[in-house]
Amino acid sequence: MDTAVKSVVSLFHALSDETRLEILDRLRDGEKCVCELTDVLKAAQSRLSFHLKVLKEAGLIRDRPAGRWMYYALNSEGLEDAEETIQALKKAAKSSRASNRCC
Repeated sequence: MDTAVKSVVSLFHALSDETRLEILDRLRDGEKCVCELTDVLKAAQSRLSFHLKVLKEAGLIRDRPAGRWMYYALNSEGLEDAEETIQALKKAAKSSRASNRCC
């Protein structure tokens, strides 16, 4: 699998889970400490860490250590990349024509 495809797979995997979507929604208001996310989402820290890792690997969030805490925020560059991926799919859908051909 080429790198571009792996990146898109990672993006859609990250967006395919309700908890991860909830995390992204909570981060819309700004940076949050992992302890705040744990409280708001009523999730165990280990479970939340897994979801944060998936989002970070997809480039959708960034983290920042401060003392003994980790803070998370939306990653504008990663979100722009996600938007470009969706826009490319939309463009392809608009330009494609129905075909009666079979493979």
